[in-house]
Amino acid sequence: LALNPWDVVLCISGTIISCENAIVVVVIFYTPAFRAPMFLLIGSLATADLLAGLGLILHFAFVYFMPSEAVSLLTVGLLVTSFTASVSSLLTITIDRYLSLYNALTYYSERTVTRTYIMLILTWGASICYGLLPIMGWNCLKEPSACSIVRPLTKSHLIILSVSFFTVFAAMLQLYVQICRIVCRHAHQIAVQRHLLASSHYVTTRKGIATLAVILGTFASCWLPFAVYGLLGDYSYPALYTYATLLPATYNSMLNPLIYAFRNQEIQKVLWAVCCGCFSSTLPFRSRSPSDV
Repeated sequence: LALNPWDVVLCISGTIISCENAIVVVVIFYTPAFRAPMFLLIGSLATADLLAGLGLILHFAFVYFMPSEAVSLLTVGLLVTSFTASVSSLLTITIDRYLSLYNALTYYSERTVTRTYIMLILTWGASICYGLLPIMGWNCLKEPSACSIVRPLTKSHLIILSVSFFTVFAAMLQLYVQICRIVCRHAHQIAVQRHLLASSHYVTTRKGIATLAVILGTFASCWLPFAVYGLLGDYSYPALYTYATLLPATYNSMLNPLIYAFRNQEIQKVLWAVCCGCFSSTLPFRSRSPSDV
């Protein structure tokens, strides 16, 4: 089989994704202080992206060194599960951030921990079900005309995934708009109580909107091309279009650690401590609630 440069790029992307998210998973897993709901959800996102990176590497290895239809179904199932879990984890993080502001007084209760575990179970349960569909027979290996732009996924399967993306994006957009309103309202109240200048409120508002734009803009720019092409594309279209839209989607898993993990001040402290050779699982932390918009 001739080596496809696009497959090489996807494999390299998978390697970078795996290394980045492996760091996040190890830091969260081996730091007892990171057992708060926020870190559990970030860990879920990092685990999903780590599996996505490994799936890209395995897909490349099996296609070029051990080609098999059964193995192809397994790798595609792993990719569907991991990418679905990644997108769903982004939604759960958004829900957690919204509730931490909307129900600030009860956020630290046991109900929050229970709710977090329920969201994780639903997220991974639905993702695994999506990933098992090709393995359980919902594929186009025996009927090529039913194939989508991603073989061996059927057209109907990919449509469901694409529609799910648009649903998640709409929910995240609505929640982050509400989050931005709450933050702006709190900033205005604090400015009034402390007799601060209007410019202070403006700076806080602008920072919140900028963070909102980065989160939603990154998510949409990475996944929107593939989701739209998944709805409109056909198996007879050139594979170049599939690669050109799928590659940006993988970049979302590459950028997630930068946006959700490495920007977190508590995780930064642990990483700096590890780099300095003075790692301690009892490092003091500033906060245990979502600190970013």
